[in-house]
Amino acid sequence: MIGHRPVRRWWSECETFPRDRLAQQQLTALRRQLTYVYQASTLHRRRMLDIGWHPADLTDLDSLRDLPIIDKADYLDGLREEPPWGTARAADPEAVQRVHFSSGSTGDPVPVLWTGPDLDRWADLYARMAYGQGIRDRDVYLCLFSYPWFVGGLGATAGYQRIGATVVPGGSADTHRQIDTIFRYGVTAVGGTPSFLLHLAEVAEQAGRPLRDCPVRRVMVGGEPGGAVPATRALIEQAWDARCFDGYGCLEFQPVAWECAEQAGGHLAEDFVHAEVLHPRTREPVPDGTTGVLVLTHLDKQATPLVRFWTGDLVVRDSTGCGCGRTHARLTGGVLGRADDMLVVRGVNVFPSAVEQVLREHPAGRGRYQIVLDADVTDRHSGYLTGIKVEIELPDGTPTAAAELTAALRQTLRVRAQVVAVAPGSLPRHTHKARRVVRRGGGTERT
Repeated sequence: MIGHRPVRRWWSECETFPRDRLAQQQLTALRRQLTYVYQASTLHRRRMLDIGWHPADLTDLDSLRDLPIIDKADYLDGLREEPPWGTARAADPEAVQRVHFSSGSTGDPVPVLWTGPDLDRWADLYARMAYGQGIRDRDVYLCLFSYPWFVGGLGATAGYQRIGATVVPGGSADTHRQIDTIFRYGVTAVGGTPSFLLHLAEVAEQAGRPLRDCPVRRVMVGGEPGGAVPATRALIEQAWDARCFDGYGCLEFQPVAWECAEQAGGHLAEDFVHAEVLHPRTREPVPDGTTGVLVLTHLDKQATPLVRFWTGDLVVRDSTGCGCGRTHARLTGGVLGRADDMLVVRGVNVFPSAVEQVLREHPAGRGRYQIVLDADVTDRHSGYLTGIKVEIELPDGTPTAAAELTAALRQTLRVRAQVVAVAPGSLPRHTHKARRVVRRGGGTERT
């Protein structure tokens, strides 16, 4: 079994490998992995043969860029070609022990597979994440991630169990029961999406049982941006009187990065993935400290391994050392948003996370909100954005808040902005992933 009960500061010694040793470990793992997928996966073998490339041609980490990028469309094409599991599958069907799916919100649900060793690896990485945030076997953890179909719930459950913590598989429904469970059973740690955890705190406050009075001291969030947005993190920590840690993963890669006790950006699991950060348009590498799209390659996944997968997530990488002593690179500021959600307003790049930061800094800007792209902020001739519109639930007794938030957005983001107050309770409630960017009618901006 990959996992072990740590007896010292680190869950795994690889967390503190010098960068040169970590790079050599990645190169060795990549050579082994590329040979495996060349032999076992229709998708990867074909893409290598198409350019006359062989795994033996991998001379260093940079030469991985000789291979083409794979995106979600390529994966979907493979599902249609070889149903039901697709051409990315490398393990024998008999070896597959778990299937998780995408939400299916934009089409048919997309399956991703795990073998037994894949599941063991996943659990151990999740345990490493939680251990680095201070979770120990004496903790009681309430998992508020969704369980049906989705990757979040079972992954967290396996990881916290591996540490030895007591796990309550709550899921993302039954709000009042969740609140009662937290108080009744002495829950000390929770995990869920930022939007659901803020919703839970709001309901608890209204019920006269504020969560700042509960025993929870660690909150791990993921599934959507927000945990790494300073103002949103502050809201969560204030509502729960607990430290909030951001985590990141996607359906195809679980987990990818997580914050340590320093809360200075999620550490990439660089013994599990090889990470590149590329320019959203040119797809060329960008230096550390520059925003780009995260591109990931599995180093040891068996069931549905991916090579140079375009996640679409915008990040900033920092490969310098962390105050905690870990050497794996960090994603400072977490996931800034999706490349397809990055808004270009008269040449200015605007990230949804930047909008959230401005809103949450204002005392009245803590309600539910959504960024609306419609004819009001779109040039009817070119289709380009001319500004941004935000609909937000504002509390009663704040008649000037919309104007103040409009001014703050304009001053901070340097774009035309319009904030529209809507009635409390009128915007959609999210127990899974909050949808922050909504396109209506003429809002078909081009970037």
